[in-house]
Amino acid sequence: MAGHSKWKNIQHRKNRQDVARGKIFTKLSREIYVAARQGGGDPDTNQRLRLAIQKAKSANMPNDNIERTLKKALGETEGDHYEEITYEGYGPAGVAVLVEVLTDNRNRAAADIRHIFSKQGGNLGEAGCVAWMFERKGVLTVDREKTDLDEDSVMMSALDAGAEDFESSSDSFDITTSVEDFETVKEALENEGVSFTAADITMVPQNTVPLAGEDAKRMLKLMEALEDNDDVQNVYANFDIDDSQLENY
Repeated sequence: MAGHSKWKNIQHRKNRQDVARGKIFTKLSREIYVAARQGGGDPDTNQRLRLAIQKAKSANMPNDNIERTLKKALGETEGDHYEEITYEGYGPAGVAVLVEVLTDNRNRAAADIRHIFSKQGGNLGEAGCVAWMFERKGVLTVDREKTDLDEDSVMMSALDAGAEDFESSSDSFDITTSVEDFETVKEALENEGVSFTAADITMVPQNTVPLAGEDAKRMLKLMEALEDNDDVQNVYANFDIDDSQLENY
């Protein structure tokens, strides 16, 4: 998951820019809304809601916004209603792409996603065409420069707590867990003073497609175009691109 993981780090940097425009607050509000609608308004018993609120707070979203969204989700105030849709397709060189959408207009979202795939050299596929290539996992990302612990210490602590995998890159550690063990591993590392640049339940590809040159550039443009769409919450893809090409993007 090296290329995909590296892209997520770039995305987090872009998200910090989005915060200044307030754009990311809209997506975070929708995630809180749907999580509360599906699993109730108590974050202690609703893992998805708990993670959504944590992400909102880490992005410095005001508590008033969070409370207002929860009230809408629980029917205490009027507001838009969102539905959750997953689109599947292919990018350059057959890269598998999953797009998670939260929208108040299904027809608009479908047209927009189809247009983005077509414009950026991809193809929107049928339901189920690529979902089998991904597994839902917990992923914790640690900034190497922001932890006092060395690689071996973080790795051993993660594995001892139940992590399934540990990957090291030039600027981060990526820890993969089962969904069930995600919070146990996260809490164990936090107790040792480890903080995370990202802590999500996400879709991890089972294998990757190496990309370079124009295919790599086209894939990154497709990813960015999808993530810039207001209805899109998450984009997952199974590409692997050399770090140097990602760094310069």
